[in-house]
Amino acid sequence: MGTLCSKSSYLRAMRPIQHYWFIFCCFGHLWTFSQYTESDWKDRDGWMHVGELFELAEIGVGDHVADLGCNEGYLSFHLSDQVGLQGKVYAVDVSASRLEVLRAHIKERNTTNIVPVHSDEDDPKLRDRNLDAVMVVDTYHEMKEYKTILRHLKKALKPNGRLLILEKLKGYMKGEDRTAQSNAHTLALKFVKKELEEAGFQVVVEISEFGMWNHEADKQMWVLVAKPIVTDH
Repeated sequence: MGTLCSKSSYLRAMRPIQHYWFIFCCFGHLWTFSQYTESDWKDRDGWMHVGELFELAEIGVGDHVADLGCNEGYLSFHLSDQVGLQGKVYAVDVSASRLEVLRAHIKERNTTNIVPVHSDEDDPKLRDRNLDAVMVVDTYHEMKEYKTILRHLKKALKPNGRLLILEKLKGYMKGEDRTAQSNAHTLALKFVKKELEEAGFQVVVEISEFGMWNHEADKQMWVLVAKPIVTDH
């Protein structure tokens, strides 16, 4: 006969299993899942709603944008097409090996408007007031130094720039605190909205239900778009 246990006990028991299967880094992703490697990009197009994300972030031809946590470049190449030859995409990641894969993809495609950026864990290494938009997709929950990173992103954005954050909230983690959620590679909208406001951003778009991550019914995607609050000195 099985025994009943509390939700917290279950989560503690699951952590060793999660750590065994999941390899991650700040600005990075869960490498064992399919949606990050090139062979799975076509399937990801079916549920990621990239066009809608670009509309929400108001990304257009000629824009300079950053893809924070770019991995092998799925979103970076979509951004490359969106901004055109007049624009620029800064593909940012802390993983040198992932950036090498990205560089190989860039060479294969003869792409000229993507710039790989090897970041630090607390600094995306982006120029001040240079960006029209920053995309942070399924990456924010991995950022241990999110307060410092948000300060850097605020500086990197133009006065009317947009910061778009997309995350997924796993059903079994609803109601848990921020630390428990981030350790489980998930995060609730409410935590990030508060952190953006504390960092000097104004949230201008809030979508609590943006579809299911990777077709999985227990992983609800949500989106926030924010602009830096500009103060006169």
